[in-house]
Amino acid sequence: MISRRSFLGAVAAPSLAAACTGPDLHRALQRAQGDPRGPEEVAADETFWREIQAAFPVDRSLTNLNNGGASPAPSVVQERLEHRLRISNDAPPYHMWQLLAPGREVVRQGLAREFGGDVEEFAITRNSSESLMICQHGLDLERGDEVLTTDQDYHRMLKAFRQRERRDGIVLRQVELPVPCDDDDVVVRRFADAITARTRLILICHVINLTGQVLPVAKVCAMARERGVPVLVDGAHAIAHFPFRIDELGCDFYASSLHKWLFAPMGTGLLWIRRDRIADVWPLFSALPEQDGDIRKFEEIGTHPVAIGLGIAEALAFHRGLGVERKLARLVLLRDRWVRELAPLERVRLLTDLSPGRAGAIATVQIEGVPTAPLVEHLWDRHRILCAGIRHRRFEGVRVSPSVYTTPAEIDRFVEVMTGIARNGLPG
Repeated sequence: MISRRSFLGAVAAPSLAAACTGPDLHRALQRAQGDPRGPEEVAADETFWREIQAAFPVDRSLTNLNNGGASPAPSVVQERLEHRLRISNDAPPYHMWQLLAPGREVVRQGLAREFGGDVEEFAITRNSSESLMICQHGLDLERGDEVLTTDQDYHRMLKAFRQRERRDGIVLRQVELPVPCDDDDVVVRRFADAITARTRLILICHVINLTGQVLPVAKVCAMARERGVPVLVDGAHAIAHFPFRIDELGCDFYASSLHKWLFAPMGTGLLWIRRDRIADVWPLFSALPEQDGDIRKFEEIGTHPVAIGLGIAEALAFHRGLGVERKLARLVLLRDRWVRELAPLERVRLLTDLSPGRAGAIATVQIEGVPTAPLVEHLWDRHRILCAGIRHRRFEGVRVSPSVYTTPAEIDRFVEVMTGIARNGLPG
């Protein structure tokens, strides 16, 4: 008879071998771990990436180039999620809460090992918006206190602070960033120049969702710390996208979604709060005084499917087997494949600086004279190519974000369609 401990180990903490159930995928990831080649050389090995592509059960009659919005999960993640959901449904009060729920601690440990920090600093949430709003609504701010962010932050986060303006009388201030944003010193200086005696918090994107631009978060955090201003980082597009450690950024709070670049189940995220700041943040759901310093107080959301959060375990195993450096190199290779063809064309304007370290998979392109909304609609309606349309008061364009399962042929098809539009306009 299987013991409770053995059961938990089986459903919550699979090894790489157990997680990668497909033999071809398992062998591919094993080879990757022992491969002496550099990331760029592996990134160009189409034989290896065909096995990774096959790990994602996606519909190849369409091309998803909006993985920055949400990415499909590989089969191993999806299958284990469905398995745990079935287990939960047998007798939810027991199987879900007694057998499965303790596996969250294994997931918490995995997040801390992979992304840097004390295990007691990681909360498992449903997405980056929830994680950010815990901090946005949970930090004590008084009338007249200022929050400093940019004019390119995510609309939902701006809306949250606008509500606090109406409710609490705080002041939201925004600095304007260049497009493309190609100078770290400019970013740091614009934040520094905007700090006043009433600045109580800085919100900064690690990766700007509009353009994929990577911002110099560590430099902004160092500047802010000298001035005694805490920093909340919106890392929705950063975790598992490129290598870094959260605890080395110098921030106070970090939020991310895990259903983008970690390939975890839809509806998974993380919130990292520096241990000495946890007690400063009120949770969205009420907590007891003795929970003040416990990161788990942010996970109280009422009845919810435990299986979804546990799916992070398989996603972490897949991510570790693939290797973040190889993963980034492949994403950049796919990005550069379309940029190299489109950027030289007349009327094409790239809105993202692609210098090393300033961008990963995501880049935004504009065809001057072609409105973005009809262009994105045409790509989908006529060619079944899914991209994100970006509209900002200062710029607009098509955001393109391939993933590791994207094939070169899919990129080439996108290039062919966009080239025709750049030269001839949208068909009538």
